[in-house]
Amino acid sequence: MKIACVVDAKNKLGEVPVWDAREQALYWVDIEGRLLQRYVPATGKVDRWQMPERIACFALREKGGLIVGFASGIALYDLGTGRIDWIAKPEEGIPTNRFNEGKCDRAGRFWAGTMDDRLGQHTGALYRVDPDLSVHKVLDGIGISNSTVWSLDDRHFYFADTLDGAIFRFDYDHATGTLSNRRQIVDLRGSGIGPDGSTIDTEGFLWNAQWDGWRLARYAPDGRLDRVVELPVQKPTSCMFGGPDLRTLYVTSAVWDLKGDDLAKQPQAGGLFALDVGIGGVPEPRFAG
Repeated sequence: MKIACVVDAKNKLGEVPVWDAREQALYWVDIEGRLLQRYVPATGKVDRWQMPERIACFALREKGGLIVGFASGIALYDLGTGRIDWIAKPEEGIPTNRFNEGKCDRAGRFWAGTMDDRLGQHTGALYRVDPDLSVHKVLDGIGISNSTVWSLDDRHFYFADTLDGAIFRFDYDHATGTLSNRRQIVDLRGSGIGPDGSTIDTEGFLWNAQWDGWRLARYAPDGRLDRVVELPVQKPTSCMFGGPDLRTLYVTSAVWDLKGDDLAKQPQAGGLFALDVGIGGVPEPRFAG
């Protein structure tokens, strides 16, 4: 299988790839570099926006621009002017937390989770931002929020706590945006591998980037490991299908704390990768607010 590094970005913490089908472009961030990045496959052009603080996650808006999970809170962001309109800073009183993973559901609601920036405590939570910009806490007691994905029929929600090495599946009420019946379907505790960001394919299987695992893993809806794709980098962080036919799987990665011989063995660490895994994905929803 050919795995191409399409942007040798050397991101310290590349994350949350989002394919914009209208622009035919791939957006992603470098959280620690405070960067939003955009790659246009047709031309190879890469654009970068420097942010005033760490940018952890985002979604495209129907009205243009982005909804963003910055480290300190959730805001609307104008790509043209750089204007930031804050929506909420729900954890302003917890300075050791920051936002991490986030995506939109198919009703146009933005979901964003927080994490303990010290990577040790379960002080994080998961929030839902409705199109009217109201913010609702959905889960708490989270170490590191990750892997925000909905099943194709919108009946289930997948969520990972990287600190616990676990991927969970919830029953999901699409009409109300509520979760119930949490159950763990993947357990990576003790493996040295952390479940990071995920996406879903057209067969309803979950593709999960696995931190420190040098790999992507494809899971059936019940958590059964279906397939492993080895990668040339140790710290893949997330993945999303893109391209004109949504059959290119893009993978973000991180340099993080790699140095010396460890970094020399993976010179494209922190890059954006593209590969064909023989299946496609589905369009990414936009924020309706």
